[in-house]
Amino acid sequence: MRKIYLFLLASALLVLNSCKDSKPAKKYLPPSTGGINSLMVVMDNELWQGGVGDRVREYFAQPALGLSPEQAIFSITQIPPQVFSGAVSQSRSVLYVEQDTLSLAHIKTDVYASPQKVAVIKGEGYNQLIDNIDSLANRAIASFKLLELKEAQKRFTRSLNKEKALEEEFGAQLTIPSVYQVGKQEENFVWMDRQIQKGTMNIIAYTMPMNSFDNDSTFVSDIIKMRDSIGKKYIPGPDVPGKKTYMITERAFAPYVFAAEINGMKAAEIRGIWEIQNYPMAGPFLTYIINDTANNRKLVIEGFTFAPSTQKREYMFELEAILKTLKIQSKTKS
Repeated sequence: MRKIYLFLLASALLVLNSCKDSKPAKKYLPPSTGGINSLMVVMDNELWQGGVGDRVREYFAQPALGLSPEQAIFSITQIPPQVFSGAVSQSRSVLYVEQDTLSLAHIKTDVYASPQKVAVIKGEGYNQLIDNIDSLANRAIASFKLLELKEAQKRFTRSLNKEKALEEEFGAQLTIPSVYQVGKQEENFVWMDRQIQKGTMNIIAYTMPMNSFDNDSTFVSDIIKMRDSIGKKYIPGPDVPGKKTYMITERAFAPYVFAAEINGMKAAEIRGIWEIQNYPMAGPFLTYIINDTANNRKLVIEGFTFAPSTQKREYMFELEAILKTLKIQSKTKS
């Protein structure tokens, strides 16, 4: 009897293992391709050249905030569905728009490659396609942008900066490419930069008291005062006889301000243009003012670029990707 029981048990285990082994293998997906902030738009040429294409461009080719000269948020390549196959289908960010009897608007993940986001919009006629574009566009833009940020951050890890200035001064860490070097470290101020073809990309950090910016009615003007005072103290401009030059916030336009979150910490995001007092220099900046409640302070991290007469979207996107890797120790030096 015992032999029969053991035989049946062994047979059952064999059947279970066979069923387990017979599960379909996980589909292999090739790595996705494409430059940072590139978007593959798949739609008929007729749709692209008409009102539907206009609405797609209205959303996905809108100007990125705080850049001069203006540049679209994505570099778009449009192709008809017939050629969307092979290597082309492995693009990292894809928008697929098709006239169809179905009406839908959704985002798929890792369809033809990995990592990949494919936003699919279908509709029977013009009005339905427009409605579905309107309903999905902002969510698709956010999804594409997050994917591009992660891709940029992944590329940083190929060669990382190992300097400890931010950790020593603020108990903070950023994932920074090794091409950035610390140029200035003082009490409550760190400045890192990298050389680019026609200028520099810069990261600065400092702290403010926790009760700063408590007055909502003066929030934007208080931010400008803060930036200007830091610029005057730490960020000089070129030598001009008889004049003091330093970084300030551009006077012509108020910066854009948004609510944000950095690794679970509430923050304010500020985008605008910096300029040099008493000297014709300017460029874009991106600032995060982070509520570091664990350390009873506000930590300010900023990226800004000086690159005259060049497109700056990728420079500022790299700085954004770096700043969003911020991690802070729960206790820092006093």
